[in-house]
Amino acid sequence: MKQAEAREQALEALYAADSSGLDLVDVAKLPRRAADLAEGVWTNREAIDAKISDASTKWRIERMPIVDRNILRVGVYELENTDLSIGIVISEAIELAKKFSTAKSSAFVNGILSAVAGDRQ
Repeated sequence: MKQAEAREQALEALYAADSSGLDLVDVAKLPRRAADLAEGVWTNREAIDAKISDASTKWRIERMPIVDRNILRVGVYELENTDLSIGIVISEAIELAKKFSTAKSSAFVNGILSAVAGDRQ
């Protein structure tokens, strides 16, 4: 399984958990790579959300569209917990936004993740 496919499957599981208000993300039917990513994001979402909130000057995290919020969560998690380059993580998150969200979401995701990545350097 390609990393992009795992990322999409993890995003779908995160979206389902977030939109339903669940305490746990359901990874039972996901391949291991996608399950690990979804569980890692969900387990660390409070710390991840704090970083997103710090980087967002105009949007509170709870007001962000659910899909955008979870794309950002995946991106922040990957920035901090993988050896993928900043450019790849941001580019992949932008692609998710283009595929699953609105026309303006890719720029929003780019801006937030760039700010988070800039805080790391």
